[in-house]
Amino acid sequence: MTQGIKDKVVVITGASSGLGEAAARHLAQHGAKLVLGARRLERLQALAKALSLGNDAVVQTDVTQYEQVKRLVDQAVQSHGRVDVILNNAGLMPFSPLERLKVQDWDRTIDVNLKGVLYGIAAALPHMKAQKSGHIINVSSVAGHKVGPAGVVYAATKHAVRVISEGLRQEVKPYNIRSTVISPGMVATELVDSITEPDIAENIRKRYEGAVSAKSFASMVAFAISQPEDVDINEILFRPTSQEY
Repeated sequence: MTQGIKDKVVVITGASSGLGEAAARHLAQHGAKLVLGARRLERLQALAKALSLGNDAVVQTDVTQYEQVKRLVDQAVQSHGRVDVILNNAGLMPFSPLERLKVQDWDRTIDVNLKGVLYGIAAALPHMKAQKSGHIINVSSVAGHKVGPAGVVYAATKHAVRVISEGLRQEVKPYNIRSTVISPGMVATELVDSITEPDIAENIRKRYEGAVSAKSFASMVAFAISQPEDVDINEILFRPTSQEY
C-alpha cells in the first residue's frame, strides 16, 4: 500500500546513511518529493544525484542546532509550498555502562536523539498547523520499550521519544496532523559505529549479526505515510524474527 505517497513533500533528517537513506530511496521510488538533511554533505549530494533530486533537495543539517533544522524544513516549504511529512530519524547509540562516566557521550546522545526530535517538531509544526495537515514521524527503538545494561542513556532518550510522540499525538488533533513513532529492533546500519567503547561495540556487533536490512524500516515508514488521511498509525514496533531482546 503506497498509493498515498506520490507527490507528498517529505523531509528526512539523518538521511545520508542507514535508516534515513533507505527511507529516502524507498519513498523516491513511489514519487515523494524529498528534502534531505544530514551533517555529511557529500554523501547527501551523492544520494540526491542517485535519486535524480535537484540541488534544493539537500540541506546540510546538524539536528543539535535548531536553526539548522528550521532551515531544512523551511527549504522544503520554499521549494514545494508545503511540508507533508517530517521523518525525525537522526540518531546515535553510544552504549556504555554508567560507571564508565562517558559524560560527553551522554550529552551527544541527548542532543541528537532527544533534542533533535524536538527541534524537528518545532520546525515542522507551524507549517503543518497553517496547512491543517501533516505527518510527524519520530524514530524510537526497541530500547524505547526495554532497558538493557550499557544502554541506559540511549534507552532513556528513546523512551522519551515515545513520550513526546504520544503527547504530540494528543495535542495536534485540532490541526488534522498525524503522528507516528517507529521502534526498530536490530537493523543493519552504521549506528553501531557510534559506540565509543571497543568492548561494548564488539559485543553489539556480534548481536547485530541477526539484523535485518534497513529496507524493512523504509517499508514501515511507507506503510504509515500511505494510509488514508483519516487513519493515524500511531506506533510501530518491529524486530528481526530471531531477536529476543
